[in-house]
Amino acid sequence: MSVQSSPATDKAVARALKDVAARIDSAVKRSGRTQPVRLVAVSKTKPAGAIQEAYDAGHRDFGENYVQELLDKAPLLPGDIRWHFIGHLQSNKARALLEGVPGLACVQTVDSAKLADRLNRIATDLQRQQKLGVMLQVNTSGDESKAQVAAALGVSADSLELSMGMSGDFEQAVEMGSTNVRVGSTIFGARNYSK
Repeated sequence: MSVQSSPATDKAVARALKDVAARIDSAVKRSGRTQPVRLVAVSKTKPAGAIQEAYDAGHRDFGENYVQELLDKAPLLPGDIRWHFIGHLQSNKARALLEGVPGLACVQTVDSAKLADRLNRIATDLQRQQKLGVMLQVNTSGDESKAQVAAALGVSADSLELSMGMSGDFEQAVEMGSTNVRVGSTIFGARNYSK
């Protein structure tokens, strides 16, 4: 199923996406790194047509902050989109998310062992064809009010991905070693919270 993009956008999303990708490439070169950086285009509050425009421009990794918004958008868009859930995920919504979004590639906001175990059980129950990636929110500050894990993972740092950086600082994040950046308003424009 395909969603038509709005003629009013005049391919603004595709142009912005191309610009962000070029800025990421420049940041990678400045850092002297060779590891690729994944751009997750965050479409929070934006219509499916804007996502379709970015998809038509060749982009495949998209992120959403809210379970219901992702459940509403995913069926309207091509099945080969790699969805990333980037908002706080409550355990009681994990099953609906995994059942409703077969193209869910990653939950980037796992903040407890309980949630990680639940996601693993659900993915196993559903016999998902695609392995579900997870990213742990690691508490690097020691701030006990943060919903994050304080984890010694026991794995090589080279085998890990690092997700940091948003519209305002993604180039600096890439220069500091981020392998994933989540960019929304720079690609899709200012968010609309009036609904």
